[in-house]
Amino acid sequence: MNTRIFKKWSLLSVGLLMILGSCRKYLDQQPTTELSADVVFSDVPSALKALSGAYSRLVGDQVYGIRISLYFPVDNDEMQGPTGAADNDRRDIARYSATSGNAQINNPFKQLFQGIEFANICIDNIPKMAMYTGGSDQEKKQLQRMYGEALALRAQFYYEAIRNWGDLPAHFVPGYSQATADPFPKRVNADTLYNHIIADLKIAEDLVPWKSEITGIGDQLDERLTKGTIKGLRARISLARGGYKLNSSGVMSRPADYLTFYQIAKDECNEIMTSSQHSLNPSYRALWKDQVNGHAVADPNGELMFQASAIGLTGQEDTKLGYYNGPTVNGLGNKSINVLPTYFYLFDSTDTRRDVTCAAYNVGANGTVKVGQAITAICDGKYRRDWVTNPVISPTSAVQYLGLKWQILRYSDVLLMFAEADNELNGGPSAAGYTALNQVRRRGFGKPINTPDAVDIPAGLNKSDFFLALARERSLELGGEGIRKYDLIRWNLLGTALTETKANLLKMSTSTVMLNPTYMSGYPSYSLSTTLPLSMFYITNTVSDNNNVGGLWFNSLYFTASAATPTGTTKVTWLGAAVNTTALARFATGFIPGKSELLPIPQPARDANINLTQNPGY
Repeated sequence: MNTRIFKKWSLLSVGLLMILGSCRKYLDQQPTTELSADVVFSDVPSALKALSGAYSRLVGDQVYGIRISLYFPVDNDEMQGPTGAADNDRRDIARYSATSGNAQINNPFKQLFQGIEFANICIDNIPKMAMYTGGSDQEKKQLQRMYGEALALRAQFYYEAIRNWGDLPAHFVPGYSQATADPFPKRVNADTLYNHIIADLKIAEDLVPWKSEITGIGDQLDERLTKGTIKGLRARISLARGGYKLNSSGVMSRPADYLTFYQIAKDECNEIMTSSQHSLNPSYRALWKDQVNGHAVADPNGELMFQASAIGLTGQEDTKLGYYNGPTVNGLGNKSINVLPTYFYLFDSTDTRRDVTCAAYNVGANGTVKVGQAITAICDGKYRRDWVTNPVISPTSAVQYLGLKWQILRYSDVLLMFAEADNELNGGPSAAGYTALNQVRRRGFGKPINTPDAVDIPAGLNKSDFFLALARERSLELGGEGIRKYDLIRWNLLGTALTETKANLLKMSTSTVMLNPTYMSGYPSYSLSTTLPLSMFYITNTVSDNNNVGGLWFNSLYFTASAATPTGTTKVTWLGAAVNTTALARFATGFIPGKSELLPIPQPARDANINLTQNPGY
């Protein structure tokens, strides 16, 4: 997809529409131009500039550039946040110890509501344009698409805010209308907000064309939303609406009508799957190395359904993906997201997703030679500085913004959401549910996607056992993509997952056999062993970025190695006490059930809105 085609404007053209006074303080908006709505929404190109301002609120340091994508979703049973002492900052967020005064939660909160406001201005004004009903057929279709996109962007901003903060004020009109009607809105139940945005997405999907129809209405293929994307978002948000949430009394509860929303999710996913608009890239590695990190312009499979674009090399418009996380190159990078040892060993030895999701090396000064790392220092690997091409990043460059796009929705998630909803609605999996899950699994093992294989989840599972398999597969497929924590919350399994992961980390530190989890399918049998290696030997001066035998590592990841260092290799302490002192010692240390499922409402937001109450336990 081409960011050069879809340039992002800063929304200066709608600055005059932002409300002044007390409501402005709450929304943190400032007037920036003297243009009126009649000028900003005068024609298709001008309306697109306004809409692109709403798109622009997806990225930058405060949202998917780093904080919401990498600070907020950890710790979970896959990844944990950075080493170091408590800091009233990013470390405290990862460890579930954030307070309402944490330095890193206020600006993301504000930018999400800024995105909602920018979308509201478009939603209010685009249908009022003379061209919306009186323009040419092409102009009407283009503006209808923009109206649908604005509805969908508002839904995405709200969804992100709800899953992190729970009940929130209803803000479905622009600030200039909100100010006179209800300048200090109270919080509204999350399910009520979900109902609104799910209904909005139904309107939006009927206005926005499929991917194959974009050029037919005079638009170019770029990163703007298409019908398939909006249907996928509606499925995801419907599963959240039908899942468990922390209520204002500090109790995790599921709505009685949850199956209604599982049905919506299943129907939306089924329509995407039968549309022939989206498919899986045959290679999981190529998807991430060549497509995402390669800054690929085109996505022939349409698997990357919703990407948060990144341009400009600044904290306003770009992302720090591959710098804050992923392996370092020449000592440059933060390597602040670490793979949990328990998660590394959840992968089958032949699952190609392991060596993509888990980067067990750093890169030396020349930008190519790999240096193997202890299991407690493995970084997440889907966004890697050493994989970035078009252009390549020099190993001596200190640039922190690499232009990598955060992947909000992929087609594999659509398949897995279908399988989950199908299983729940039918009281067990149908043949279609098995097919959807196994297509994802086959691709993960490098097998032909549409051909049954020995790696398939076997037929005959009941509802409970299929869910366990599904819960594991979602982790293996979507690891490090900011999804797992919220899956575990909507299943009411976050506390269980953290507790069992802690227990197994402790066992790994003493070479004691781990226990299979109760909340998902278990480990490969060879991971449940007292013979996992205490030391690993990586091939000195290798340029391979594969973790397996024949690539980076000389010896097996599953059996005790010899004491002597083989010729041409370098020894790394692998397992042992460090799993306790380095990983477990900082893992989710502040988690409290009935509190930590949500972040605290930022105090500056409460200072600005006298009716904004705090979340339970804070």
